[in-house]
Amino acid sequence: MKIGITCYPTYGGSGVVATELGKELAVRGHDVHFISYALPIRLTMNDRIYFHEVEVLTYPLFEYPPYDLVLATKMAEVMTRYDLDILHVHYAIPHSISAYLAKMMLSDRVVPFVTTLHGTDITLVGNDRSYLPITRFGIEQSDAVTAVSEYLRRRTIDEFQIRRPVTVVPNFVDCNTYGPAKDKSIRSKFANEDEGILIHISNFRPVKRIEDVIAIFSLVRQKRKARLLMVGDGPDRPKAEWLANTHGVAGEVLFVGKQSDMSQLLSISDILLLPSDLESFGLVALEAMACEVPVIATRVGGVPEVVRHGVDGFLYDVGDVSSMAEGCLAILDNPQLRSDLGQAARDRARRDFCASKIVLQYEDLYRRTIQEALSH
Repeated sequence: MKIGITCYPTYGGSGVVATELGKELAVRGHDVHFISYALPIRLTMNDRIYFHEVEVLTYPLFEYPPYDLVLATKMAEVMTRYDLDILHVHYAIPHSISAYLAKMMLSDRVVPFVTTLHGTDITLVGNDRSYLPITRFGIEQSDAVTAVSEYLRRRTIDEFQIRRPVTVVPNFVDCNTYGPAKDKSIRSKFANEDEGILIHISNFRPVKRIEDVIAIFSLVRQKRKARLLMVGDGPDRPKAEWLANTHGVAGEVLFVGKQSDMSQLLSISDILLLPSDLESFGLVALEAMACEVPVIATRVGGVPEVVRHGVDGFLYDVGDVSSMAEGCLAILDNPQLRSDLGQAARDRARRDFCASKIVLQYEDLYRRTIQEALSH
């Protein structure tokens, strides 16, 4: 198939999943055309992957550049020039609207589009009343709609009164790339042998509750030697650095910035911290699990669909930093528990969330959607 993919080319989960999906599809023999304003962060080019940049020019007449319209024009151009079979857009706003416009611009052929909902397009953007009607319209006009978790599927249908089917296709992980550390010597760069390693990976936005990450680590440090790896960047990074100083743990907290390869850092860690206000899936939790790393997270959104409490890690109420710290200490102080949780997490990731399994679901969805569109 010739498949177009549009996503936000950023550090967030939706862009990562879209990029990894495109790479997997290319490996399986499909031609994949990425259409976005910048090269996705994790995208590596090969003979079957193409990138089409959306150039947004500024005009004195417009206060804000009309990205959605320029994107629609580029989508239609790529659909026609490269004879695409289907377009897959990640994130409802504005991508589903641009895809709908592009589809309407084609007079001589039908190119259906799939919209994948990742979370904040529904929970934040879509719930702003000014965006609600257009978000609903974009979803309803899609030829197929998927959500990354059952939680998100239900919330989309309930809050937007969606009449069309929404299929759950979960996020996935490359089980060949993400796994236990092959070279344990890398660990010595970040911690001594007697120190545990906790890791947090995010875009450092308020929903990630960076203050809780630092508070949890501070409580752990009161009873045990440990280091905290803070991976990523975003608006709350200065706050995190200030809190580390305030709690007296600045010397043990390492801010390593954005990283293109998470597998190495995850594989040398003992625990992933994910104390978010909300996660529609929790992709980083799955990546940690694939690396045999137990997860300490909040019992929110789609996280319980990924992390099983007491099996792959521990889940707590939002803001319960003392219990989360106790969970960390239980794992760090009991190597057998850490091993059991990690192995169970790895087994679950390989069984239910490997890319090879989930990409098949997308391929089947594409074929059905194309067939239905051509039969109308």
